[in-house]
This record gives sequence, structure tokens and C-alpha cells, in this order.
Amino acid sequence: MRIEYQVVIAFVLDSVLGDPRWFPHPVKYIARAALILEKSTRKIIGNARFAGIMTAIIIIAGTASLASLLLFAAGQIHPLASDILGILIIYTTIAARDLNEHAKRVLRALQSGDLSKARKALGMMVGRDTENLDEPELVRGTVESVAENLVDGVTAPLLFAILGGPVGAITYKAINTLDSTFGYRTPRYLMFGWASARIDDLANWFPARLTAPCIVIASAIMGKDAAGAARIARRDGAKHDSPNSGISEAAFAGALGVRLGGLNYYGGEAHQGQFIGDNRIPLKACHINEANKLMYLSTILLGLTAIGVRVVMSLI
Repeated sequence: MRIEYQVVIAFVLDSVLGDPRWFPHPVKYIARAALILEKSTRKIIGNARFAGIMTAIIIIAGTASLASLLLFAAGQIHPLASDILGILIIYTTIAARDLNEHAKRVLRALQSGDLSKARKALGMMVGRDTENLDEPELVRGTVESVAENLVDGVTAPLLFAILGGPVGAITYKAINTLDSTFGYRTPRYLMFGWASARIDDLANWFPARLTAPCIVIASAIMGKDAAGAARIARRDGAKHDSPNSGISEAAFAGALGVRLGGLNYYGGEAHQGQFIGDNRIPLKACHINEANKLMYLSTILLGLTAIGVRVVMSLI
């Protein structure tokens, strides 16, 4: 089965099923393996940065090798078995439905007037303190989470799947999982997590910049401010701590006419981030739905574009 069909089926599966709790998600096993390996590499290699580099190399190469081996073994049983396994692998790397559902939990709580429930729901999406947030700040956090996770949770794995098939998709997910596990600026991981964070930045560089014009086009289709999305993405895309997440967040801010970024608290400590976007429209609960729609439409546009390019290149 062609990769294009596998990707489309996997995306449809994610849109319908999301990430069932009972399903053995590869990310959990990748993270667990990385944490176990960390103990060994730290003992064997005294330098924390080199230990982190070695851990990243082993996990990324091991994930790609294992996926390739499983797909080969499935293909020896029957070509259809390899196709099904490939679809399942790609399906586990896409998190559009999960992201949409998390955002909707915040929205439903806000619509019912239950700020406490909305704060708990947002707390499942972000690392910042949510206990004292009011409605506009809850909306801001949710829209930011959807915009930031659009790339690493949806468009990047989709693009890697189209370019590299199931192995490409799961290899990207291993890179992203390493960053989520070790990519923190804490005393423990500042040096050890350096490689994981830098590799993740590199892997997301092109997907983030390919996603931005898709957000602009999606904004135009939705009747939002497409010119604002393009303008704010250029102006404020570099204001985020992440060199990649800020681009999609800025494009969302411009499209919706809202201001994102600003003051957040982590473990009770204040972190003053730069503002992204212009405060033309006050943040309201309806912006969560608009962010979800923008996320899905941008993803579809990117997927269709990448698949179209792949098909044309195969015909040349």
C-alpha cells in the first residue's frame, strides 16, 4: 500500500478514535526506555552532555531499527500485515483528536461556569500553574497549547510520515519524546538534555515553517485575519522561548486577533514572557473552538500539499 494511503487512513483513525487509554502507546515505552538508559549512560560516561548525546543516539537509532524490523517481519507474514502495522504506527504519532478533546474539556467547563474544573483541565495540557487563572487566562493557555502543539503533535509527525513512512513518523516521535523527557533547563537536565532539545529543534524547524503558511490559508478559508496571521507570524514568531513553537502561536494570534504570551507561573515562580500578537479582540471561550478548527484545517492543508508533492515527484 502506498505511503499516502497509509497516512490518510492513520489520520482518519486519529480523528475518529483519538488515543484510547487502553492502547499500548509507543511514546510511553520510548520514554520509559530513555529513563532507564539515562541511569546507565550517566554511570558509564562522566560528562553529562556526552551521556545525553549517547542516550539520544541510542534511543533514536533503536526506535528506527525496531520499527524497521517489525515492519519487515510483518511483511514476511503478509504484505497486508505490514500495511496494517504501518498504519497503526503512524496513527500513534498523530495527536490531533487528543489535542482537540483536551481543549474542549476546558471549553465545556468554562461554558458551564466551572472555573475550578477548567483550571484542572488546562493543567492537563500545560506545565504552568493554573490554580488562580481567570477565564481570559484559561482561554489564553488553551489557545497557546493548541497552537504550540499543532507542530510537534500533528503536522510534524504527519510530514515525517509522508516523507519517511511509518519509520520516519516513529523516529520523529522518539526525538520529540526525548525532548519532553529530558529537554528541561533544570540543574539535572541542563547539560544531559542539551542534545535531546537541540535535535528536537532541528527536527521541527522545517515543519514549523511549512505549517505557518497553511495556518494563513486556513485563516482565509475560515474568514479570519489571514493577513494578520502572516504579519504576526513574521513579527512575533521569534518571541517565544522555542524557536519553532512561537511561529504557529504567533500565526494563531494574528488570525484570531488576540494577544498571547505574557506572565505565567511555574511552581509559584513568575516567568514574564514576551507578548505575541495584538490585543485587538478580548480572549473569550469561543476562541478555543476557533483554535481547534484552525488546527484541523491547517493540518489537512499541509497533509494534502505534502501528499500532492510526493505524488508529483513519483511521476517525474
